[in-house]
Amino acid sequence: MRWFLSRVLFYVFATWVALTLSFLLPRVMPGDPIGGILQHLSPAQISSNPGIIQTYQALLGGGHQSIWQAYWEYLHRVVHLDFGISTSNYPTKVSEVVARTVPYSIVLVGIAFTLSFIFGTVIGMVAAWRRGGTFDSIFVPIFMALGAFPAYFTALLLVYFFGLRLGWFPIQHAYGNEVTPGLNWPFLSSAIGHGMLPAFVIVIAYAGGWVLTMRTVMINTMSEDYVAMASAKGLPDRRVMTRYAARNAILPPLNGFAPQFATAVGGVIFVDSSSAIPARATRCSRQRSAATTR
Repeated sequence: MRWFLSRVLFYVFATWVALTLSFLLPRVMPGDPIGGILQHLSPAQISSNPGIIQTYQALLGGGHQSIWQAYWEYLHRVVHLDFGISTSNYPTKVSEVVARTVPYSIVLVGIAFTLSFIFGTVIGMVAAWRRGGTFDSIFVPIFMALGAFPAYFTALLLVYFFGLRLGWFPIQHAYGNEVTPGLNWPFLSSAIGHGMLPAFVIVIAYAGGWVLTMRTVMINTMSEDYVAMASAKGLPDRRVMTRYAARNAILPPLNGFAPQFATAVGGVIFVDSSSAIPARATRCSRQRSAATTR
């Protein structure tokens, strides 16, 4: 119980530090959300409405508050999941904008990252079992080379060649303009088609790491006595590989799944920007200043 309470207090403290940094960073950066909104207005509209800046400040929670008052109000609103007004989708609330795009992030990152984990661990398992052979010499360097490129660079290359030049995949939006979102096959098929290219990018970007991790752990596991005993008993190589060696070697990659998934969620910002898909991470990066300025 003591250990559990210490971990809870640690995560509460870490959350408070992250929220405080999110509050302070926009205030030390140049510019403000009001300026972003005014960029969409013509000089004639601004001059004809002298009080428009004060109106926007009131709507976005600005004004002449002290930094301590603004900080406590910010924490109060975050606790109540009130993230303010969107500056890029004004006057829609940030929570509404994020709620519309959460399903795309869950489906895109969840499925693609799981596929990268499965492909990477299977390839790493086979490469370790046949280390030094043709499979190991070809597939491991290929996946390591592909994984070395930044995700946004890989996304730009795939969009250019497979989207623009060859026209195999759509390069904009999460689904076609002619379909209505809902639980119907036209929408689902359109969403799947639009999500294949960014999902492919995520698989390429993260599969190489799983290949290397699984291969390394698998090689160390193959030297254990119980693996040698299974082989000495005359069990088939496939059974020894999957039931004895891989079954134990998969534990370290599984432990690293959660932190790597968090990294993938952060990296999907660049993938979505390259593919023009309205996923949650992209929207959150655009809406964050609205909550921190309240």
